[in-house]
Amino acid sequence: MSYFEEYEKSIQQPESFWGEKAKSIDWFSFPKKILSEDKDGIHHWFADGKMNTCHMALDYHVNNGLSEKAALIYDSPVTNTIKTYSYRELRDETAKCAHVSEALGRQSHHTPK
Repeated sequence: MSYFEEYEKSIQQPESFWGEKAKSIDWFSFPKKILSEDKDGIHHWFADGKMNTCHMALDYHVNNGLSEKAALIYDSPVTNTIKTYSYRELRDETAKCAHVSEALGRQSHHTPK
């Protein structure tokens, strides 16, 4: 499908278009309704779907063969430090932060509850 055809479908049939695109996301719970309207007439996309941003940004890539690819490059001109974190390293460091937050009594958003 060409860009123009994709664009036209997104305009003419937005719920169908975005419903198809949503299938490529690694949802924890796929939404039952793609587009819904609340009692105030406000529209919401994927309102009852559940996903985890950290999972999609890190775990998904580690699980799909990119664990050693660069995920983040830290480049500080102040300290003259450059460090590249792979997806695996960044996932592991994020998990450490989540565990520290939990230990301090804060709610962690790293894993679904």
